[in-house]
Amino acid sequence: MQKCDIVIIGGGMVGALAAALLAPAGLAVRVLESRQPQAFSPEQPHDLRISSVSAASVRLLQQAGAWDAITNMRAWPYQRLEASEWQGFATRFSAAELDCEYLGYMLENRVIQLGLWQALAQWHNVSIDCPSELDGLAQNEQGALLTLKDGSELQARLVLACDGAESRVRQLAGIGVTAWDYDQQCMLISVAGERLEQDITWQQFCATGPRALLPLGHGKGSLVWYDGKARIEQLAALGNDALAAEVATHFPPRLGAVTVLGKGHFSLRRRHANQYVKGSVVLLGDAAHTINPLAGQGVNLGFKDVAVLSELVHEAVERGEDIADTALLKRFERRRRPDNLLMQGAMDVFYQAFSNELPPLKLLRNLGLKAAEHSGPLKKRVMKYAMGL
Repeated sequence: MQKCDIVIIGGGMVGALAAALLAPAGLAVRVLESRQPQAFSPEQPHDLRISSVSAASVRLLQQAGAWDAITNMRAWPYQRLEASEWQGFATRFSAAELDCEYLGYMLENRVIQLGLWQALAQWHNVSIDCPSELDGLAQNEQGALLTLKDGSELQARLVLACDGAESRVRQLAGIGVTAWDYDQQCMLISVAGERLEQDITWQQFCATGPRALLPLGHGKGSLVWYDGKARIEQLAALGNDALAAEVATHFPPRLGAVTVLGKGHFSLRRRHANQYVKGSVVLLGDAAHTINPLAGQGVNLGFKDVAVLSELVHEAVERGEDIADTALLKRFERRRRPDNLLMQGAMDVFYQAFSNELPPLKLLRNLGLKAAEHSGPLKKRVMKYAMGL
C-alpha cells in the first residue's frame, strides 16, 4: 500500500489547478486521471468544449505557472460583452470602462488542462497517475483508503473530488445532491466566418432560448444555441451545410455568413451537493455544483473553490496543523457554499425571467436591460464581481 498527503481524483482543469496551487506547500500530491488529454498541435481545429475564463481565473493560472504554456498554444481575449433581446434594449460591458485590458479569455478546456500538466511537471512532490481509475473508498482514522481498478491501494490524508458532475468520489463518500433538469439542451457549434466579431462575446435572448457568440480569433468562433430537446436533436442530425442555413435563419444578422466546422450538444442540469465535506473528502468544482452555463461561470466557480482550499491548506502547513482538520474543511465550505448558491440562484432567476413569453414580463426585462446599461457604478460592480475583481 502506498501513502501520500493528498489524492486528487480527476486531472482536468479543476483537479490540475488544485495540484499546481498546492504543490508549493511541499505535500506529497497524487493526481488520478482516467484519460490522457490529446497533445496540442496548432493546425488542430478548436475543441467544442470552450470556457470563458475570468480575469481572476487568469491570475490563478498565472500563479500556477501555467499561463505562458496556455497562451503559447491558443488563447483569445475579449474586451466587450453584450446581452440583449429586443433591438435597442441591451446591456453592454467593456474592459475600457473598468480600466482593464480584457474582460476575460476564451480558452479550450483541453488547452487549460495541458498547460497545467506542463506546470506540474516541474514539481517532484506531485505525480500524475494516468490512466488510473478509482474503484473504492473507505474512510479511516488516517484519512481515506482508496482502492484502484488495478487492485492497488492508496492511503491519503485528504481526498479532493475533482471528477466532474457525475463524481464517483461523491457517490462513494455517500454525499447526496439536490438536482433538477432544465427544459432545454445546449448546442455548441464551431464556425468560421469573415464577419465574425472578434473582441466581443454577445448573447441574444429568444423565445426558445438564448443564442450566443464566443470569439476564438482569426475568423473562428463558437456559437451557443439553447432550445428544447427535440429541436436540438433535430439540429444535431443535420449536415454542416444545412446547420449553417439554420444558423443564418435563427441567429442575429450581425453574425454574418458562417461555415460550420463541428457541433455537439448536451442537456442542462443543475446540481448542488448537500455538503462539500465529509470526513477527509472534499468536493470541488462540478463535483460540488453545476450551474446553468448562461453566463459562462462554471469553471470560474470551480477555480474559486480551489483558490480557497489551497489558501487554507497552505495556512495549515505553515502552522504545523492537520490539513484535514474538520474545522479547517468546514471553513472552506462556509466560504464557498454561499457564493456558489448566489451564482446558481442568479442564473436560475435569469433563465426563468427570459424563458417566459408573457408580454408584460418581456417589456419589463427589456426595460431592465436598458436600465442596467445606464446604471453606472452598479453596472461596474456587477461586472467586477463576475470577473472576480
